[in-house]
Amino acid sequence: MMIPSPSGIVFFLLCSLVLHTLAASPKLHYCRLDQRDALLEFKHEFPAPSLSSWNQSSDCCLWSGVTCDARSGEVISLDLGNVLLNNPLKPNSGLFKLQQLKNLTLSDCHLYGEITSSLGNLSRLTHLDLSSNQLSGEVLASISNLNQLRDLLLSDNSFSGNIPTSFANFTKLSTLDISNNLFTLENFPFVLPNLTSLSFLNIASNHVKSTLPSDMSRLHNLEYFLVRENSFSGTFPTSLFTIPSLQYFDLEGNQFRGPIKFGNISSSSRLSDIYLANNKFDGPIPESVSEIQSLILLDISHNNLVGTIPTSISKLVNLQHLMLSNNKLQGQVPGCLCGLITVRLSHNSFNSFGKPSSSSGREALFELDLGSNSLGGPFPQWICNQRFFKFLDLSNNLFNGSIPPCFKNSTYWLKGLVLRNNSFSGILPDVFVNASMLGSVDVSFNLLEGKLPKSLMNCTYIELVNVGSNRINDTFPSWLASLPSLRVLILRSNAFHGSLYHDHVSLGFQHLRFIDISQNGFSGTLSPLYFSNWREMVTSEGSDLGTEDLYMGEDGPEFSHSNSMTMIYKGVETEFLKIPYSFRAIDFSGNRFNGNIPESIGLLMELRLLNLSGNAFTGNIPQALANLTNLETLDVSRNQLSGHIPRDLGSLSFLSTMNFSHNLLEGPVPQGTQFQSQNCSIFMDNLKLSGLEKICGKAHAPNSTPRESKELSEPKEQVINWIAAAIAYGPGVFCGLVVGHIFASHKHEWFMEKFRRNKRRSVVIKSAR
Repeated sequence: MMIPSPSGIVFFLLCSLVLHTLAASPKLHYCRLDQRDALLEFKHEFPAPSLSSWNQSSDCCLWSGVTCDARSGEVISLDLGNVLLNNPLKPNSGLFKLQQLKNLTLSDCHLYGEITSSLGNLSRLTHLDLSSNQLSGEVLASISNLNQLRDLLLSDNSFSGNIPTSFANFTKLSTLDISNNLFTLENFPFVLPNLTSLSFLNIASNHVKSTLPSDMSRLHNLEYFLVRENSFSGTFPTSLFTIPSLQYFDLEGNQFRGPIKFGNISSSSRLSDIYLANNKFDGPIPESVSEIQSLILLDISHNNLVGTIPTSISKLVNLQHLMLSNNKLQGQVPGCLCGLITVRLSHNSFNSFGKPSSSSGREALFELDLGSNSLGGPFPQWICNQRFFKFLDLSNNLFNGSIPPCFKNSTYWLKGLVLRNNSFSGILPDVFVNASMLGSVDVSFNLLEGKLPKSLMNCTYIELVNVGSNRINDTFPSWLASLPSLRVLILRSNAFHGSLYHDHVSLGFQHLRFIDISQNGFSGTLSPLYFSNWREMVTSEGSDLGTEDLYMGEDGPEFSHSNSMTMIYKGVETEFLKIPYSFRAIDFSGNRFNGNIPESIGLLMELRLLNLSGNAFTGNIPQALANLTNLETLDVSRNQLSGHIPRDLGSLSFLSTMNFSHNLLEGPVPQGTQFQSQNCSIFMDNLKLSGLEKICGKAHAPNSTPRESKELSEPKEQVINWIAAAIAYGPGVFCGLVVGHIFASHKHEWFMEKFRRNKRRSVVIKSAR
């Protein structure tokens, strides 16, 4: 009897093991022919480059985006996210022959057209993602029998229609995202309570005009609830706050009304974010908010809340962001808020500050917006202790006194500073030495004096400087031309003086889009080439700001409101809430410039507004102004200009507002429609102008009598003037006595302050063409 060798025994055992393994393993099937043919049929429905890797020479289960069942070889998953298909889905598409599909992902494939009802044939689907296409139609009706779905993602399309009542059977649905569509969802209150497996619900930005179910406590798995930007109405959905798993709650931009009632908040609540802005909620902020210990962000801005901020808010140790702007809140700003990251309380009636607590001294405040309240007194000293400010707005309050030098400690990370319309006085201190990140500074409408701080030269990212309507007494800050990002410079209504042009200084301001130096004491002549290097007004190409409003930047729109400004626009003092990207303007009015208007101004092809009125310019109106095809407003009144109004100005189709009055102009007025539709007053006191009969009427046309005849009428005119003076004498004496009493009673400062504030009547607009 032969005894097997050890090597033979090992070989036998290995063979047995392999055979046993193969027998135990499921039989491996390759892609079935019908599945391959369906996929190839689907491929040929789209342009040639799409799905080019799919071909008959390889197993379809190995094709990109395809997953097959290991046993049957049937396709169970098709993931073509971000594949450029660029076609509609056909009703008889090969896709709908893949009856075993469980996962279908066609997101961001540039699909368009109406969704077909054939989609409902894929009854085994558990995951359907058609988001970010251009699809339309009543998709929810088409898939109303797909009750195995766990994830339904249809966001960012143009789908419309109601939600079928059969959706109440979608009890396995965990994720529903149909945001940014045109759904109306009339049956939503009936369907929602039955979707008990939901953890993520997003129907934001649709056309839903409905109410929420009164009881949603059965949604015990819900984590994210987003219905923002619809037309939901009704009262606050208190029942949702009993759900321990809820983390994110967003009702922003609807029409909910009544008081906010959080009800019986779960003791194990995980809620971190609450968005209730832009509704019609009223009443006080509930004390029970302090029970949501996990809360990180609370936004109830743009509602009708009243009362004070509850002191119990200090118990929210995790709170970082609080937004309560545009309500009717009043009283004290709690000191504990100094320890948050974002605090927005603008457009309320707060009148004082609480003492910052020791626990709030973590110096984490990034954004503080207290604009448009009733806060007064000196500059808040505790602000100097904040080291990480990105944005500070104290505008439209009653602050007074000086801006402390210690504010320099808070400017290292500062991007936006708005102190507009207070009563800050004294000099504007050199607090910008370390403010290399600063993008915008607005200290307009205060009582600041002295010189413009040279430390602004360190702000290499600054785009807007507004020191208008103060008492600053300085020469023109030509050194600002070295700032590579400066777009807007406003020096209006101060005591600036001297010349703008110096031989040893570069003409600079290559990136300036808007300059207003009106109502100052600037004088001298302007070089013919003064505007030749103002490149941002020559062309809009090459700008790094795209089509966004100025100083939107990487931090988004939360800082954009720091760029509002006031200027004379089309003859009216106007407040721009944002500075439009395309707007280019020059306002040199109300100074003492003389000599010729520089010919180089004709290079500024993007200019929309030019105001040179109230100076002493002489010579002709430059013919080059006719090159400014975007010009909307032109004012050269109250100068000593002579010669003709350039005929080609009549071809400027956007020029709607103009003023040539009080000059020495002569000859015919241009015949363009824009001129012929103007009021007669814009040509006043130019006695040698002709062709005004259609504009002014024959009775009001300028008299062609020589200037010498004016002298003959002076005695009669003097008599009329003396009569008018006599009539006004009585009331004038009375008013003089009243004003004299005010000054004599040491009320001068009060009177001037009241007058200064009340005279600022302005029109508020958001943008210009």
